[in-house]
Amino acid sequence: MVMLTGDSNPVTRWVAGELGIDMYLAQVLPQAKSAKVRQLQQEGAKVAMVGDGVNDAPAIAQVDVGIAIGAGTDVARATSGIVLVRNDPRDIARIVALSKASYGKMVQNLIWAVGYNAVSLPLAGGVLAGVGFVLPVWVGAVLMSLSTMIVAINAQTLRGSKL
Repeated sequence: MVMLTGDSNPVTRWVAGELGIDMYLAQVLPQAKSAKVRQLQQEGAKVAMVGDGVNDAPAIAQVDVGIAIGAGTDVARATSGIVLVRNDPRDIARIVALSKASYGKMVQNLIWAVGYNAVSLPLAGGVLAGVGFVLPVWVGAVLMSLSTMIVAINAQTLRGSKL
């Protein structure tokens, strides 16, 4: 993680220390921020940026994930995909944690759906009819509804988590 900011070096050093960021550049002009973003993207990096001012808007518009501080300017909020309601930069860590948890739930639900379909579709198609097992249509419909409810309930488990 790299922090680029237009702030002075002492302020940048303190904020970077508070956020656990080892690499930072201070007193960076808006054009240099955009150039650094472009460089990182050309190197194959996925780039996220947090900003609050008009000078951050061009780089925020260019990144893969733009995050605006809620109390920032309208243009910064308009160019961002995410707007922090509070002015706490530690919320960025919560965004990352929620993103990872959401991705994990998506993978779980995909595994469940593929597994369910791999078993139930051949059964519903009569693959075992030769040995005397035929899945009644109503049972298939009930199982499909249950599968959908399991996926929905699993997705909802993120709601109560403290990230």
